[in-house]
Amino acid sequence: MDLPQADETSDAKALPPISCYIRTLNESRLIGDVVTAAQQVAREVVVVDSGSTDGTQDIAAAAGARVISNPWPGNGHQKRVGEEACTYDWLLDLDADEIVDADLAEAIKVLFARGEPPESVYGLTLITDPPATPPWTNFCLAVRNKLYDRRKWRMPAHPAWDQLQLPKEHRPSGLDGAIIHRSFRDFADLTRKFNSVSTARAKYTKARSVLELKLRIIGAFPFYFLKHFVLRGLFRAGVYGFAVAGASAHARWLRDVKMYENLLISSQKNGSKRK
Repeated sequence: MDLPQADETSDAKALPPISCYIRTLNESRLIGDVVTAAQQVAREVVVVDSGSTDGTQDIAAAAGARVISNPWPGNGHQKRVGEEACTYDWLLDLDADEIVDADLAEAIKVLFARGEPPESVYGLTLITDPPATPPWTNFCLAVRNKLYDRRKWRMPAHPAWDQLQLPKEHRPSGLDGAIIHRSFRDFADLTRKFNSVSTARAKYTKARSVLELKLRIIGAFPFYFLKHFVLRGLFRAGVYGFAVAGASAHARWLRDVKMYENLLISSQKNGSKRK
């Protein structure tokens, strides 16, 4: 059941005309903090829940979010539901483990202080805050297009892909501050998420040839590892960074394996049908 929307307070009206939407499924661990941090800059926070059983909805509502229920239709599709549910055209896209820090909140307020921002989308920096080390503030950073005008941009209506991709010629500006990404609670949680993501992406990634997949399965793992450990800077996190780089490389390798397996299964089915 959808929970009623609270009346907009005078404090909320003083904030930029931004709606923040957050997808949830059993996110009681952090959802209260995520909603509270988003309220530093958003007049409205909308939580789109797909059937939580751990009290996520009540925690989010108690923190001031408007909660709506929608059965899970896929990653990008659920973000589209969030976009449609929002009151304002300027949107802040957050996951249920992403916390807006004070510097980013201030930068967004300054951006809107003189009215409509000059650009229609802004790239925001994500800092990983792992459970076993201090936050990775100067390596393994990611930039995502999370603050945008829905009149000009929309999230992909796709079951697997859920990031706002822009044309190559469009390079959005960034903002000071960051989103603190507490993306996994322990190593078991990290590997579970990687396994789930690799399954979805193996299903929907553009098909590769059998030969290419064989070569990737046999020889690409070291390159996947070096990308994370060296290029993304995980060597700076020591042995723990080595382990995370290994898990990340394994997840990318699993996508190749699952794509290859899908081709074999499809080939067998087609062979059976011909017989």
